[in-house]
Amino acid sequence: MPHRDSHDVIVVGAGASGLATATALHAAGLDTLCLEARDRVGGRLLSVPTSRPGRALDLGATWFWDGEQRVRDLAERSGTGIFDQHLAGDTVFQDAGGIRRLPGNLIDAPARRFADGAQSLSFVLAASLPSDALRLSTPVTEIRAAARGGLAVRTPTGPVRAEHVVLALPPALAVAHIDFGDALPDDLVRLARSTPVWMGAVVKVVARYRSAFWRQAGLAGAGISRVGPLQELHDMSGPDGDPAALFGFAPAQALRPNLPRAVTEQLTLLFGQAAASPEALHVQDWSQERWTSPPHRHRLQDFGLFGHALYQRPALDGRLHWASTETAAEHAGHIEGALAAAERAATAVLSAAAAPAMNPNR
Repeated sequence: MPHRDSHDVIVVGAGASGLATATALHAAGLDTLCLEARDRVGGRLLSVPTSRPGRALDLGATWFWDGEQRVRDLAERSGTGIFDQHLAGDTVFQDAGGIRRLPGNLIDAPARRFADGAQSLSFVLAASLPSDALRLSTPVTEIRAAARGGLAVRTPTGPVRAEHVVLALPPALAVAHIDFGDALPDDLVRLARSTPVWMGAVVKVVARYRSAFWRQAGLAGAGISRVGPLQELHDMSGPDGDPAALFGFAPAQALRPNLPRAVTEQLTLLFGQAAASPEALHVQDWSQERWTSPPHRHRLQDFGLFGHALYQRPALDGRLHWASTETAAEHAGHIEGALAAAERAATAVLSAAAAPAMNPNR
């Protein structure tokens, strides 16, 4: 069956913000199409299953915190199990002078986790859309004013048109991959090119073990290193320590062919010989994800641009809306920020015109 080429709204990106926007607009009665460049949903919500049914480890977003009610509400509606981040125990600190054990957990704050992984939120959102409302492996290459009104969106499989378009991807990525011609204001283009991409220049490494042996030694699994390759470490074990895992962040420039060995050696130094033989080691380099990070990602350092005022109002005569966590006026960089940005974009689209009048030419 051929795809329809005209819709009320097109959402670009099927991460948390894009799917939340699309589901809200679909629920309000708008003909909404969500286009995703990847062959999966979730964006920076990415989880890998484990041998324990219903348990997964996060290679992207991991936590949410007190006061982030949108995430909690979504998890509860979805039936996604949540649990508290493990906090008990001491911190390990590593610098050129060696390794020290510092009393108490000096890194982690009270936070919540998802038993079956953060990506499960995306699966639930995607499942609430009609099958023809989500197209994977469909990158957007061009957005222009349409000859018969609205916006024309070009993809490798052909053009589609909509009254409104929601960009649910990092602004720097949007202006790097999508040709807007000269339609966007110069100040908006400069802002988008300069806005950092959350997680866009980091490597996340997760080591899974048979048991959370560090807890038995009175360690929290938390660590700070001035030596590396992992610079910040946390316990990523599931509820009751099952599955058992540690994870850490490394700067993208630390990625090298022997990184897995270097990480294992570092974990062994920090947590003892039991850390020398992980059952699995997952390395997720977000800086090399084409559909996450633009080519100039390493130069983007001004996180004060998150939630900038220009992202709070639509462009292109009120038809182009921003909805990624980087554009959120609150909780930017968190899953909560992605949901807040989605809420703002959906509200703007719904207030722009009533559903029956959105697309009279269709």
